[in-house]
Amino acid sequence: MVILITGITSGFGRAIARQLSADGHKVYGTYRKDSDPLPGVTYIKADVRDRESLKNAVSRVMETEGRIDTLISNAGMGIGGPLEFTSIEDAQHQMDVNFMGMVRLLNLVVPIMRGQRHGHIICISSIGGLMGLPYQGMYSASKFAIEGYCESLRLELRRFNINVTVINPGDFSTGFTAQRGKVCSPEALAAYPGYSRSMESIEHDENTGLKPERLARRISRIVTRKHPRNRYIIATFIQKASVFIKKLLPPKWYDKILGSYYKL
Repeated sequence: MVILITGITSGFGRAIARQLSADGHKVYGTYRKDSDPLPGVTYIKADVRDRESLKNAVSRVMETEGRIDTLISNAGMGIGGPLEFTSIEDAQHQMDVNFMGMVRLLNLVVPIMRGQRHGHIICISSIGGLMGLPYQGMYSASKFAIEGYCESLRLELRRFNINVTVINPGDFSTGFTAQRGKVCSPEALAAYPGYSRSMESIEHDENTGLKPERLARRISRIVTRKHPRNRYIIATFIQKASVFIKKLLPPKWYDKILGSYYKL
């Protein structure tokens, strides 16, 4: 199977690339910054914010393999802080990487898969794409956008034998936490005294969360399924339960529970 993955230098992307390569697939991965290469993985320099670099990456895979069986849209980043104090520039950057980066890539790969009359598109979303997370509002917004886009795309591509799967990870221990951009202005800290306490709780849950290899092993099974599910929530029992409970409880009740969990 020929698989293209975005963002393979760390976190989920690196773990997925390592696992799928070990499984015997032909794995191609995009990167922005140099890192220790994984055996059996072909690295292609590309930035999801730059359509031309993505076009070159996709062209290279096609020139070598003649097809793309599975695309894993993984590249992403996060910004934390009160929405009121999140700059327009930071908000645009968040959406440009997490959402528009996926859109740019799919605009290049979908025509290929449609011509093949088969393919599997896997987009990494988040638990934060199913519920608005306090002080991670722009991150949640970018993941909510992925959810809506993929829901529509799945219906449009069904007749072409192309599956669209969304992955919703919970808290995982990766480099994502350390790399998160955060609003740190004195005005924001003064206006939202619970912000620091909430972020400490969020980062503790992430740093003590599941290992990315667990998600990679699940992806390994998903890519070989003939009829994959539309969504896979890969998280702790409590986080999975929180998604289910949201469907049952009145919104105000759920808000109180979520606010208590995040120490608001």
